[in-house]
Amino acid sequence: TRKWFAWANTLFGEMIVQTTKNLDIIAYYTGDDKLINEFEVNKLTHIIYSFCHLKEGKLNVDTSKDSLAIKYLVSLKSKNPQLKVMLSLGGWSGCEPCSEVFSTAKGREVFAQSVKDVNDYFKCDGLDLDWEYPTIEGYPGHLFQAADKGNFTELIKILRKTLGDKNELSFAAGGFQKYLNESVEWKKIMPLVNRVNIMSYDLVNGYSKVTGHHTPLYSTKKEEESTDRAVSNLLKIGIPAGKLVIGAAFYTRNWKEVSSVNNGLYQSGVPTASVDFKNFSSTFLPSNGWEYFWDKKAMAPYWYNEKEKIFATGDDITSVKAKTAYAIKNKLGGIMFWELVLDSPRNELRLKIVKYEFYV
Repeated sequence: TRKWFAWANTLFGEMIVQTTKNLDIIAYYTGDDKLINEFEVNKLTHIIYSFCHLKEGKLNVDTSKDSLAIKYLVSLKSKNPQLKVMLSLGGWSGCEPCSEVFSTAKGREVFAQSVKDVNDYFKCDGLDLDWEYPTIEGYPGHLFQAADKGNFTELIKILRKTLGDKNELSFAAGGFQKYLNESVEWKKIMPLVNRVNIMSYDLVNGYSKVTGHHTPLYSTKKEEESTDRAVSNLLKIGIPAGKLVIGAAFYTRNWKEVSSVNNGLYQSGVPTASVDFKNFSSTFLPSNGWEYFWDKKAMAPYWYNEKEKIFATGDDITSVKAKTAYAIKNKLGGIMFWELVLDSPRNELRLKIVKYEFYV
């Protein structure tokens, strides 16, 4: 959390502080009503509680634990008036009925009204749609169909009409080219939403049998996915920069059985367990056999363990400095990350990073 501001300050100095005041700083959060207190959230502009799901076609807060967490997050607004608390529908495996439910006008209308009812009850500030994905294949076995593209547009329309201008509306978008080209009608929906949260991570995902950068800022070769490639494509079709939010991953993608050629980068491998950002300092140690590398072209780090033949890719402090600079330079709407629970808690973060204060 606070590290976003520390990174911006260490990289650019005091001049950048004035510029970053206009950036939305958005945290996805999956924890409970207590874990949130381990993090410094006073500099965040948005917390997106993840996830809610569809139940009988309506937005559903699944458990009493979820309900308590949402109520507590909303209570934080009394100390941080700028904070907005939004609910997210779906997630990677959490939108199985979405294609079917949103395929009819009645289904969309019932859902939109339920979103308003839930937001009014909890006094939340809006909805983030995390349908992975309309129109193209996402989670294995989930229904997707060509009609999703237009149905998503109609869903956005009825949500905006039902929620009015008071509540915010956003959606999480795949940062890869197939999603950008095929999943949604950009020019129709972007005037109706506050922002799109580009998932500029998992660009080499957990199903890939070849290693690569999973959250690079720039493409290192033609047709390679990257944050810049996604942003540039959307800017080219006229999407306002101020509605684009880029993402960072607070976790790695790892592969085992990886050759030492090119220090494991762009080699075949078998996907294996990832590492959370909060565990980087105790995992990626030379004494454990790990070596750190920085790809200057991709502006992305990676790690390789020659003894264990394991390759890891993710974001670190240096790469998020670069992403922060990129967002500022290109006048983007903000930065988001998945997800807060994977971050270092307050005290460890202070010891590691925070040397500068950022005042909003």
